Amino acid sequence: MSAFEPAYIKTKAQGLLEQKIAQAREIMKECTLCPRECKVNRLDHQTGVCKTGPNAVVSSFGPHFGEEKPLVGKGGSGTIFFANCNLLCLFCQNYGISHLGEGEEVGPDSIAQVMIQLQDAGCPNINFVTPSHVIPQILQAVDMAADKGLHIPLVYNSGGYDSVESLKLLDGVVDIYMPDFKFWHPEIAENTCKARDYRQIACAALREMHRQVGDLQINEQGLAERGLLVRHLVLPGKSAGTKQIMEFIAQHISPNTYVNIMPQYRPVGRAKEVPGLESALPYREYEQAVAEALKAGISRLDERRRVFRVEYTH
Repeated sequence: MSAFEPAYIKTKAQGLLEQKIAQAREIMKECTLCPRECKVNRLDHQTGVCKTGPNAVVSSFGPHFGEEKPLVGKGGSGTIFFANCNLLCLFCQNYGISHLGEGEEVGPDSIAQVMIQLQDAGCPNINFVTPSHVIPQILQAVDMAADKGLHIPLVYNSGGYDSVESLKLLDGVVDIYMPDFKFWHPEIAENTCKARDYRQIACAALREMHRQVGDLQINEQGLAERGLLVRHLVLPGKSAGTKQIMEFIAQHISPNTYVNIMPQYRPVGRAKEVPGLESALPYREYEQAVAEALKAGISRLDERRRVFRVEYTH
């Protein structure tokens, strides 16, 4: 078996990464990077829904031992948490980061240095958390980090509210896509994050992600190298539409999709403003969600893990 090589190595060698950076920065002049399509000039420090200008804001970074089993390994997934968000769910467990923008504005050179630091610390991958609004900055950082010797897989860990056109900029760069598929029903998407079109956007995004990387590939060490991994947070009262989401994944993406069905919903942030989300998830509803996934034909389910993260603020 040939040794694994991350996608961005070949793309950079072909001169295509530089082209992608130029295209992404051009989009920022009238920003349509995400489905919000705010059309502000972010290079001129104008901001839209994501409240982010020309530079990314990093909240924290470090090895994360509570991520999905194929991402953790012995060193923990190398997470970089970007502040602000293009989706802004009212129940976000990282409300201070996503809604309040807690973090430090940094240039791509600093992000590149963090990536190398995480690799040197033994992390088996670089895990970009909430990256949809900072794709240009990530591309620039990857280009710089590759020059410094970065050679581990890149994980794109998003809320699933991603533009297909922006995802195409990541074709040949990202190795592992890890989107959420949060909602099936337009009403809950509208009430929690003012994104009534979430289902249509997420369906198209998952199709594009799977087209690029296929099903999740795990090496002999049990580590993911390439592919799609989907997260789904179960909401109380079946309001997320778990059954329909699992059926869509099995029928229109792949029944071999690796899925993490998550039971940890609790009413944080402004969740109590949404009827039905005032209480934590009953465990029996999580069990029902797992049963619905299995019935739909999804069999690659992540093992539940205790969440633990070693975190460094920037």
